[in-house]
Amino acid sequence: MTTPPAAPPRTPARPRRPAWAGRNYTLLTGAAVVTNLGSHGALIAAAFAVQEAGGGAGDLGLVAAARTVPLVLFLLVGGAIADRLPRHRVMVAANALNCLSQAAFALLVLAGDPQLWQMMLLTALCGTGTAFFNPAAEGMLLATVSGEHANRAFALFRMAMNGAGIGGAALGGAMIALMGPGWVLAVDAAAFAVGGALRAFLDVSHIGERAPGGGLLADLREGWVEVRTRPWLWSIVLQFSVVVAVVGAAEAVYGPLVARDRLGGAAPWGLALAFFGLGTIAGAALMMVWKPHRLLLVATLCVFPLALPSAGLAVPLPVAGLCAVMLVSGAAIEVFGVSWMTTMHQEIPEEKFSRVSAYDWFGSVSMLPLATALAGPAEAAFGRTEALWGCAALVVLATALVLLVPDVRRMTRRKDGPAGV
Repeated sequence: MTTPPAAPPRTPARPRRPAWAGRNYTLLTGAAVVTNLGSHGALIAAAFAVQEAGGGAGDLGLVAAARTVPLVLFLLVGGAIADRLPRHRVMVAANALNCLSQAAFALLVLAGDPQLWQMMLLTALCGTGTAFFNPAAEGMLLATVSGEHANRAFALFRMAMNGAGIGGAALGGAMIALMGPGWVLAVDAAAFAVGGALRAFLDVSHIGERAPGGGLLADLREGWVEVRTRPWLWSIVLQFSVVVAVVGAAEAVYGPLVARDRLGGAAPWGLALAFFGLGTIAGAALMMVWKPHRLLLVATLCVFPLALPSAGLAVPLPVAGLCAVMLVSGAAIEVFGVSWMTTMHQEIPEEKFSRVSAYDWFGSVSMLPLATALAGPAEAAFGRTEALWGCAALVVLATALVLLVPDVRRMTRRKDGPAGV
């Protein structure tokens, strides 16, 4: 009997993703894309829902503040919990809260005649979910990549996330013009449901049990020690408490008002925000191949362009000019973001990362509720143009002061991987 010839060896299939981009990284990236598609449009929708209900600058500021007050109140607790409980469960629970609050907001707007207090309450619930989600999400992403690939992994993640922001902002602005803000909020609720479902499938079998700590307050104290003993960390957190506050006030309150009065409504403002997203993709693409040696010096220099959008709204620039400055500022902040995450990955022990991240978020957003709430009174007292120029000047001043910190100028990229690995 003749033996049949052996079958030729099968050529292994080419991997569809980089070897370092494992299952968890892929799920986290996919979920971030979905939720960003919804949330970027929903931010615009909330502002125009307030306007359609007859609200002015003061009401816009109050709703924006209602989103950020829970961040200030619950971020530190959220960070401590994320270092004690499985982070993916905290993320899924936060997504569920966001889904329910945005669905209720959508129904309220679609039914007509939403009251200011109702919009503030539902926005506050969404902000509460974000307060628990953000520290857990950053800690979970950190655990999916090694130090060698951190820069590229963070850049690719942010590129995908911000690419979704482009589509979300542009689509949200167009949907508001065609269908009204209620449907955009409904899409955001559905996006949170899908994102939570994807995060529920994260594989945490390789993550060992965390040793029980000395309680919530003890965990928070440990996180604070990690922050206060690092001048580069607390100085940049203080810087961003100012930067985030004034940029947030400019974009959440003054931006929609300038768009309504001078640019033609929601669609041009959505386009400008989409160009900011396009800039973040360009910045992330740059960081896929560029690994700056002086991480924090480069990062801090890239904060100066965040003054440009406020200045552009103060002039105000035409839509094309505003899109251009949003593009530049988007690219710059993405270089900062990847460099900052790489530094945190390098310097902060993994088991304390969520707590440190929570202090980072807490400091960064601590002044945002006050700034957004005072945006309306500031406009009434000084004028919208003067208030916007003030926002730009504060960004420049806060960033210049950070350059006086030696660690910010001298911090370099290490080759031995992140702390604690």
